[in-house]
Amino acid sequence: MDTVNIYDAKTRLSQLVDQVIAGEDVVIGRHGKPLVRITRLTTGPRRVTFGVLKGQVKVAADFDAPLPDEVLAGFEGR
Repeated sequence: MDTVNIYDAKTRLSQLVDQVIAGEDVVIGRHGKPLVRITRLTTGPRRVTFGVLKGQVKVAADFDAPLPDEVLAGFEGR
């Protein structure tokens, strides 16, 4: 990742954007000192679709029953 001078970045902006799209970050600086980095944006979070697994997941009737003593002891480190 090389540092590009601000003047060069202004004249080659479309080329730099193409580099970023290809996956390479671009650093822009002034007088050889890095100031900012141009990086590719990630896509936003996916939309949640409710009901996709409807009818495919079953919850046991005793789901919220107390744990057996030996399992509870394992969680508590006894």
